[in-house]
Amino acid sequence: MLMRQAAAAAASTGLLAMAGRHAAWGAGSAWPFPDRAALADAVIGAAEVPAPRACFAVSGGLGAAGALTAGWPARYPGLRRAGTGVVAAVLAGRGVLGLAGQTRLVSPVSVSERFTRLDRRVYSPLCLTLAAMSALSAWPAKGSRPDS
Repeated sequence: MLMRQAAAAAASTGLLAMAGRHAAWGAGSAWPFPDRAALADAVIGAAEVPAPRACFAVSGGLGAAGALTAGWPARYPGLRRAGTGVVAAVLAGRGVLGLAGQTRLVSPVSVSERFTRLDRRVYSPLCLTLAAMSALSAWPAKGSRPDS
């Protein structure tokens, strides 16, 4: 039970932090990079940062993922568990593609050497860690009913 709660807290915190970062990028920030060109190269692997609406869409998805792993909507545990399962599957898929150097299959513009290096060393392991914690957060507590 404690491990599941810790995983849920860590996963939701990480996902919500990333949602905030993507929203800031959509609003024009380059942090933690010196400028938008460095941000685009390191995070996207392209020459330009995606349009604000794309950054905000990713932010919204990450925010929803963070809410699901945090246990919302508590009133609908089956929906929450199913949603968290989708979150874990998407993050795991993203992590596996990145480790294999194949992120361009889902993001054709992600081709820079810097991005590929960071993807293998940082982004993909982070995705896999968040996937594992998200999956663990969806696991029913021992002795509880599966739909509660």
